[in-house]
Amino acid sequence: MRRRSFVSGLAGTAAGLGLAGAAAPATAVAATAATAPATGWSASSGWSAVPVPDARPGARLYGVAAAGPRLAWAVGVEGLSNVGEGTAVALRWDGAAWSRTDLGPLASSGPLTSVTCADSRTAWAVGDGGLLLAWDGTTWRKTPYPGQGGSGTTVTDVAATDDGRAWASGRHDGRAGVLHWDGRRWRWCAPLPDAAAPTPGRVHVTPGGEVWVYGDVIARWDGAWTVIPRTTGIRATVSGLLPVAHDDIWLTGYGYGVGGPPGKPPGVHFEHWDGTRWSPVTGPYSVGLLSSVSGDRQGRPDRITGWDFWDQKRSHYLRWDGTSWVSERGPEMPETALMTDLTRIPGTSAYWSVGTTSFYAGTTARMHIERLG
Repeated sequence: MRRRSFVSGLAGTAAGLGLAGAAAPATAVAATAATAPATGWSASSGWSAVPVPDARPGARLYGVAAAGPRLAWAVGVEGLSNVGEGTAVALRWDGAAWSRTDLGPLASSGPLTSVTCADSRTAWAVGDGGLLLAWDGTTWRKTPYPGQGGSGTTVTDVAATDDGRAWASGRHDGRAGVLHWDGRRWRWCAPLPDAAAPTPGRVHVTPGGEVWVYGDVIARWDGAWTVIPRTTGIRATVSGLLPVAHDDIWLTGYGYGVGGPPGKPPGVHFEHWDGTRWSPVTGPYSVGLLSSVSGDRQGRPDRITGWDFWDQKRSHYLRWDGTSWVSERGPEMPETALMTDLTRIPGTSAYWSVGTTSFYAGTTARMHIERLG
């Protein structure tokens, strides 16, 4: 599962931004709670909307990363339509405003689906088709890696660490695994032991340096693979993973289950691993989805992005209060608020969150960014 698979299927097409595996007519997507009318923009629970650069219609942001209060990155797509992949977008925050960065011919390579940065000098991004980019301080450039462009080799996500290393989830020679940047070159680590293991869609590195891949497979790499057993379920997607400890892992996602009318909304998947088994977690809402999860500077649970089917005109975040997950609402909007990724701003308690204003490609979808703090 690539990152964009989370936001590629609600409209029943890879050009839509929604949920893999179901078509949703306008009646399902447009439904909102009678108690949540759109009355304009306002800050709520400390979250506020931040202006973004103009973009062609059909724009979404899929990933965000921050190096500090004065530097952050957001990536996505513009010009997305029902018949085309659109062109890549990369934004940069300079402490005062978001601006576009020049992708040159790389902009025609389709969406950028994830981004990471460890410091002010280095950033990595992943795009459709196994595209891996590096920021050189001035522009984005393609970065070669072993097997790039070959059949059975791709990368799906990338995560950088404070020591200058980076990790990318993906597949090499038809086997699922992880790619490692040691500061000088990329190399593939040993593949997952099961030759039939599906390609992981995401990679997460804990503050302690543990490397996890997840999606339709969940596994930890520490020189050898440890696979965490889990049944994904029918028409279900894992969108986020926060490993706090080996016996304390939070998992977010959504699923449709079997049957149901066309356009039925997804149900939240929220689970916790205690070292022995996965247990469902009851959150503030159950109809909708959870799209990503983030920890604090020690890697402990902190915040989750989501979409509440019954209140679509505001983003819905979950905050860990020390004992349970509680709701935080974003600014009220005149359109849909679907946030796809969030990141804590290092050195602060603030957050960036990115997404879009429409599930559908075309003229209505705009990039959307919110900030906490």
